[in-house]
Amino acid sequence: MNGRRSLRSRLTLLVAAAVALAIAVCAVLCWFVVRAELLRQVERSLEGRTQGIEWIGPYCPGGLPGVGVPKVPGVPGGRGEITGRRPLLRLPPIQLVYADGGRCVAGSAPVKVTPADLALTQGPPGRRVFRNGVTDAGEEVRVMTMNVRRGIAVMESRSLEEVRSTLATLAWILAGVTALGVLGAASAGLLVSRTALRPVGRLTEAVEYVARTEDLDTRIPVEGTDEIARLGVSFNAMTTALAGSRERQRRLVADAGHELRTPLTSLRTNIDLLLRSENTGRPLDAAPKRRLLANLKAQFEEMSTLVGDLLQLSRSEDEHEPHVEVAFHDAVEAAVRRARLRAPDTSIEVELSPWYLRGDQAALERAVVNLLDNAVKFSADRPDPVGVRLHDGELTVRDHGPGIPGEELPYVFDRFWRSSSARSMPGSGLGLAIVAKAVRDAGGEVDLENAAGGGILARVRLPGSPTRSPVVPGT
Repeated sequence: MNGRRSLRSRLTLLVAAAVALAIAVCAVLCWFVVRAELLRQVERSLEGRTQGIEWIGPYCPGGLPGVGVPKVPGVPGGRGEITGRRPLLRLPPIQLVYADGGRCVAGSAPVKVTPADLALTQGPPGRRVFRNGVTDAGEEVRVMTMNVRRGIAVMESRSLEEVRSTLATLAWILAGVTALGVLGAASAGLLVSRTALRPVGRLTEAVEYVARTEDLDTRIPVEGTDEIARLGVSFNAMTTALAGSRERQRRLVADAGHELRTPLTSLRTNIDLLLRSENTGRPLDAAPKRRLLANLKAQFEEMSTLVGDLLQLSRSEDEHEPHVEVAFHDAVEAAVRRARLRAPDTSIEVELSPWYLRGDQAALERAVVNLLDNAVKFSADRPDPVGVRLHDGELTVRDHGPGIPGEELPYVFDRFWRSSSARSMPGSGLGLAIVAKAVRDAGGEVDLENAAGGGILARVRLPGSPTRSPVVPGT
């Protein structure tokens, strides 16, 4: 069993993971933005505190410049800590730091002094630094250290308990929102995957149905123009092409069986007659026997031609030789030579001009041979010559035979079709079908019409040029 997840589940997980990641990133950014803003608010509150400095300055060694000594009972002076009960005076957490490491503290929660605080006492007046610190009691606070004069810095602090509480609450809220977002994203991903993959499901069912039943008439509905719709169009086109190919094969086999039945029956009859004459002790005379053998030979030749045409037509349906540059005028000239050998008594007039194209050379030559065979066959015992012309990519073959009735012209390129005037003559009815297929494969056109004055005029138009294509290096 394949442990790989289905495409639908993978798409759902992908959508959920992407949305969850986006929500998580936004939540983290939100938490840090709120934290920074809360710290800025604490820092602004520390900057606004000046009352503490005014109270503590006069009671610490060196004092603070410009600050008088207030008359507040119960507030002793001296370096160290400001102590005593001050029912009317509430000092904020504040302390002075001296360059020698001493400090003067107001309040009950002095902040631990760091080397950076001592270094600030030697800096320029007015310089301030914010940091997180810890009181002697272990409480985390936000500390502002400011140089008030050389050798002395003031440290103010504010508890971060409220900030921590707010951030903790925010973290729980953001975690809940993230969890809900992930669930929503998973649901949305499942919905999207079901909607997006519904055509794929239909296509899968159709493919499985075709594989199970071999019913090539199956089609699937196509909606839209996206990639999945194109896949559906391609599937329908494929089944249509396969159905057409199978129908052509079925028709070819049926027509071939029908056409082979007559010569096979005739062959069997003649062979039975020959065997019966030998088995009964009454052999045929020499002349009737020669006629019978000649008839057998003609029937074998007819069957050989039919089988060859069938092979050519079936090969051209499923296989294509690689296209090469073809000198079409040379192919026509070779076909004319073969026609003259087969019918030395028939006159053939030839006028050719160079024409080059890319195609299957053997198929094109066979097409010209079939046209000439038809023209020579119907021009036998007639004084007018067969005309063959090739000019500017158009080949015309003109005979002076009986022609074809106008109502039969639309069917001349059908397989096994034979004109009423030609049914008494040898032939398979596949020659013109082979011509049409070879010309179409080369990108050309072919048609037949009754010529003025009698006979048939066949026209073949092919793409190409009167000069060879330039040779590309490496090809």
